[in-house]
Amino acid sequence: MEYILEQLKKLMSIDSPSGFTGEVTRYTMEQFQKLGFQPYLTNKGCVVCDLGGEGNPLILSAHIDTLGGMVAEIKKNGRLRITNIGGLNANNCETENCRIYTRSGQVFEGTLQMNDPSIHVNKKFSEQSRTFEDMEIVLDEDVKSKQDTEALGIRTGDFVCFEPRTVITKSGYIKSRFLDDKLSVAILLGLAKRISEKKISLKRKVYVFITVYEEVGHGACGALPVDAKEIISVDMGCVGEGLACTERMVSICVKDSQGPYDYDVTTELIRCAESAKLDFAVDVYPHYGSDADAALAAGYDLKHGLIGAGVYASHGYERSHIDGVNNTLKLLQQYIRKD
Repeated sequence: MEYILEQLKKLMSIDSPSGFTGEVTRYTMEQFQKLGFQPYLTNKGCVVCDLGGEGNPLILSAHIDTLGGMVAEIKKNGRLRITNIGGLNANNCETENCRIYTRSGQVFEGTLQMNDPSIHVNKKFSEQSRTFEDMEIVLDEDVKSKQDTEALGIRTGDFVCFEPRTVITKSGYIKSRFLDDKLSVAILLGLAKRISEKKISLKRKVYVFITVYEEVGHGACGALPVDAKEIISVDMGCVGEGLACTERMVSICVKDSQGPYDYDVTTELIRCAESAKLDFAVDVYPHYGSDADAALAAGYDLKHGLIGAGVYASHGYERSHIDGVNNTLKLLQQYIRKD
């Protein structure tokens, strides 16, 4: 658990919205290499790592890209209008600090604010809609015009990355933006560590596949290992009204908005969770699509499943718990290990 949480903190410290994942994938490659594996990058930028084993190959997929923004316009007042990357919601990032990465390698800081955000000045502040059209990045630079901002080297198309604010409480809660899905990447690194230390004997061939465009819908649409027979997305487990999962559990999804997951895979996941006496939930996610869905939509002939540690307030300031992490790790171990 210490290793997983250490990796989570490091991953969270590396900004990586979809399309801007080069640094975080390099870091992830290095961690697999330190564990004695030989990962490689696909042309698209995904990380693939063979963890060993023989026969009936399984892919464990997680995504390392996150929500974020991109400069859509430099306004006359020198501030920035942004467009969201993935499902970033303006309500969830109002007043959040951010970083702007220019194409020349400079990094500037700022804050996403409402247009005219002072309550002492704007009496209609509470009535205004929260959309990215009504908000702007206020740069922490002395800029008063479009020309001032352009002179810094900022331009349309620069990435805007929001502060994750990662906190792990004494009671074991893990709070941060972008637990979806860096928490799962950290869990898979923890699983790889156990395999490298020979604490797990594999009953089948296992690949880890870390994708970089999941938040925009095409993470696992290509370059999957050609011999694979099955894919399990390790992503966030949904927590909310009408669902059984909590942050302390591992969730097994049997259906999302794309349709049902493979019957044999979900049945075996449930059997493994019961056998290991895990704290788990079986749920239907109403508004969700996974990398496993994307792989099937791309034409891959695979059985598919979806599991993950419970995450509350998805796509906002998210919360999970080390118990949910532990249950997820144990379910993966139970699913892949020899009896």
